[in-house]
Amino acid sequence: MNSSNLRECAPVEISDTDVMAAMKSMQGYIDITPADFREVYRVAYALAKERMMTAFKATDIMSTPVQMVSTGTDLVTIATLLSEKGISGAPVTDPLGRIVGVISEKDFLRQMGADKAGSFMKVVALCLKNKGCVAAPMKNSTAGDIMTAPAISAKTDISIGDISALLMEKNINRLPIVDNDSHPIGIVTRSDLVNAFCMLG
Repeated sequence: MNSSNLRECAPVEISDTDVMAAMKSMQGYIDITPADFREVYRVAYALAKERMMTAFKATDIMSTPVQMVSTGTDLVTIATLLSEKGISGAPVTDPLGRIVGVISEKDFLRQMGADKAGSFMKVVALCLKNKGCVAAPMKNSTAGDIMTAPAISAKTDISIGDISALLMEKNINRLPIVDNDSHPIGIVTRSDLVNAFCMLG
């Protein structure tokens, strides 16, 4: 998430509309007491947060620029890039710059014999049993050989609520954001979502 976007993620402000909607949703006559007001505030705040979950879009929280690799990029280069940038995955693009897949630590671990959960310790165990590096056979492979495809991506107008639901449903850690021609223009990670939710408080 860009720092400029963080500044835009102000705490949720409760509008008069939120308060009125909250009061209308409460059954019966409301005699305003401190307890009643706290209840109105609680309901209004929940409504405001729900509104913000819809109002905030990918463009408000996505990270740019996007670290990308092409289908022909060798795995040594990719592993080095991910390590140097401190990221765990990146979109994979075709020769026209369109997203065709995603490559991540999970893909590397799977190729090295990890189970579906991507257990690093499973790889360690294999290395110890085989008395060697189980990554060596991948030395001459490329992103296109091991990437996860097709890529799960979204447009800039997807809400943060829908992003959160998509990451959970698909069990993925990042969502590339693409333009109308499927070119990656940003990426939203679970960390970006956590930061956004913290700002929504």
